[in-house]
Amino acid sequence: MFPRGVPVRIAVIYEPGKRIKPVWFELNRRQYRIVETTYQWKDKVGETSFLHYAVSDGQSLYELIFNPLDQTWTLNTQHTE
Repeated sequence: MFPRGVPVRIAVIYEPGKRIKPVWFELNRRQYRIVETTYQWKDKVGETSFLHYAVSDGQSLYELIFNPLDQTWTLNTQHTE
């Protein structure tokens, strides 16, 4: 289990007319390949809209959050299946 709000390095695919697709993220020098995005949503804090992605590496479910204001990604939660 990881602490909440941990900054992560991430690779995403941007396709015109489609949503952002997370491909992998890296934490503590370990790379987690994303095999499925199960859900995505937005929430707003003040004037900033955050993008949330529930993703799976086939073993665990993770919540990744994108802050468009400073272009950072954080890992918010992890749930092991």
